[in-house]
Amino acid sequence: MSDSQVVVVGGGVAGLTAARHLAADGFDVTLFERNEDVGGRVRSRRGDGYIFDRGFQVLFTAYPAARRELDFGALDLRAFSAGATICRGDQRSVLADPLREPGALTQTLFNAEISTMDKLRTLRLRADLRAKSVEEIFAEPDATIEQHLYTYGFSERYVERFVRPFYGGITLDRDLDTSKRVFEFTFKMLSEGKTVVPAGGMGELSDQLADRAITQDARIVTETPVEGIAPGDAAVDVQIPGETVDADAVVVAADPKSSRDLTGVDAIPTDGRGCVTQYFAVPSGHPLANSDRIHLNAGGEVPTTVAPLSGVAPEYAPDDRALVAATTVGHEDAGDDVRIESDGDLETQTRDILSAWYPAASLGDFELLRTDRLPFAQFAQPPGVHEGLPDARAPDGAVYLAGDYTHDASINGALESGRAAADAVSEDLQ
Repeated sequence: MSDSQVVVVGGGVAGLTAARHLAADGFDVTLFERNEDVGGRVRSRRGDGYIFDRGFQVLFTAYPAARRELDFGALDLRAFSAGATICRGDQRSVLADPLREPGALTQTLFNAEISTMDKLRTLRLRADLRAKSVEEIFAEPDATIEQHLYTYGFSERYVERFVRPFYGGITLDRDLDTSKRVFEFTFKMLSEGKTVVPAGGMGELSDQLADRAITQDARIVTETPVEGIAPGDAAVDVQIPGETVDADAVVVAADPKSSRDLTGVDAIPTDGRGCVTQYFAVPSGHPLANSDRIHLNAGGEVPTTVAPLSGVAPEYAPDDRALVAATTVGHEDAGDDVRIESDGDLETQTRDILSAWYPAASLGDFELLRTDRLPFAQFAQPPGVHEGLPDARAPDGAVYLAGDYTHDASINGALESGRAAADAVSEDLQ
């Protein structure tokens, strides 16, 4: 098999995973990435002592594919405390899993935002989902998250004050019109593992995948867009600027729109959900500087969530400052109804919200450092979407797909898709 040439288009999580496995299987692998670095949507930038991920992202350590594809020990993972801090006006209350965090039992029991019955239903849901496999979750009849929660018996208060801001942040859909499978899958992952970021930023995931691919002798060529692919009877022509590369197989692992354009596979979903994340420096003495819980805005939509990144991973900020990520769901470029569009307006509203949540704390030299506007942070996942997603062999000829849009919109989906595409190529070329 060492004489077989395989090209991978796109250096995101899916493409890097495919390249690593293909090279390990003995193929001559070249990965082309149009940007100057790899990672796709999972990248980080550094500046003035801060680490900025490309929008607020986390890794669930219970992801099956992450456990298989990543070396957690080498990533130096830092964990958020389980659950969240629910914020409304100047009231803050903790909702945590008392089975995983006994120290938060008292705070959770006396959380007035959530009724005792809803807390008991949450524990029952946890037990139900732990007994289900991931495959069973995605095989069951579908509904929206909102429909599923009310059918399960949760109250409107629970949905509005916890699920809408929390899962609105995960699915980028505060209306909760997303597939209930996404809710059940992520709830299962949250209850079975930790929510983490690497000490060096989420981009460390992509860097590790790239290093593993290179170790297997895959070549990674950056700043080289693939302009077209033409499958033939015996090979696939890959057009890059000024050159045509012949390959025995091509794995297309670009973004959904580019993958659809390159392959002509109409089943690739191109309707996206967006968000805006603003990164703020806050004084080191502010309560958020020492917090390790995601804060949910139960009283409004802007921002949806506030994550004290340096409270979880001090490496994200200089010693005398703290870094906070405030994310607002929706993006005008994706057709979402975003009422606050300018960076300045978002900054003002976030400052007002944090002042209300912590009225006794001074924001001091609270400073906006960066704004990431992501019109396509993940593809939309309405009920029933997963049955119509393409598989790795959907394109014509010796062309294959790798991307979370072949599984589900998550890092786990991207990792799974890369492995599935590599396995398909190996099986077919053998």
